[in-house]
Amino acid sequence: MHRTGLWPPVATPFGSDGRVDTAALLSHARNLIADGASGLAPLGTTSEANSMTMQERRAVLDALLNGGIDAEKLLPGTGACATDDAIVLSRHATTMGCAGVLLLPPFFYKGVSDDGLFNYVAQVIDGVDDPALRIYLYHIPQMAGVGWSLDLIDRLRRSFPEIIVGLKDSSGDWSNTRAVIESFDGFGVFPANEAHLSMAMPLGAAGCISATANINAGGIAALINALHAGHDATALQQEATRLRLAVTAGPLIPGIKATLALQYNTPDWARVRPPLVAMQPDAAQALYATLSQKAVST
Repeated sequence: MHRTGLWPPVATPFGSDGRVDTAALLSHARNLIADGASGLAPLGTTSEANSMTMQERRAVLDALLNGGIDAEKLLPGTGACATDDAIVLSRHATTMGCAGVLLLPPFFYKGVSDDGLFNYVAQVIDGVDDPALRIYLYHIPQMAGVGWSLDLIDRLRRSFPEIIVGLKDSSGDWSNTRAVIESFDGFGVFPANEAHLSMAMPLGAAGCISATANINAGGIAALINALHAGHDATALQQEATRLRLAVTAGPLIPGIKATLALQYNTPDWARVRPPLVAMQPDAAQALYATLSQKAVST
């Protein structure tokens, strides 16, 4: 059984010492759930997980769990180039009772075959060695350089029907999202672009895992709920799309974190790790003003 609803990929705050600010992280996580998120998807691209050590990634998950976030509301990213790293993180998440894991493919070697990717997933499953493991494939080929083809998804589902339960499609390619939804009944497909939700939900999409949910969880959750109920969601879709386009007009992660810095009145929130660069204050203020037009337009 796959999960549904809105699962924001939680942005990670870094303090003045450059370390993860777990207090700010917990506060943000709680706010997202209070705003209507069904769960959280930490340690993904928006979380800057690939700029963290394995120890930091595990510590982030532990901080959320120890801070009172229900494990059933966590879908952490556990993919890594080294299979053993993916096994360790996936095993820990599964042992702690997380809803599942988001598995990024190994992302250094390009042009790898479906056989190679199948072997990677099979080794992760064998290494975790826990029937409770639930894997959501993380498809972001424009960043990873490799992705999960329809043929490979089909092969994985047939080989591990209880474990391979869904996919996050961050490709931005609506035709691919639609093809995955229509090809696999009962498969939990989460578009990463909320602008596609009015098309995706009627076809059977599970929900959304969108970076911009960090700053619009309430709006996206309301959109998903309206679509699920069969209500007219035109206005909600237009507003969610407007906010999405405003943020993606510039650098996505720096823009989200700059917005959070202003929203929380906490300048440290704007900090990113190299190779990302923080958004300039003037650009951040302009973005925040554009996003704040929501209060005027509604």
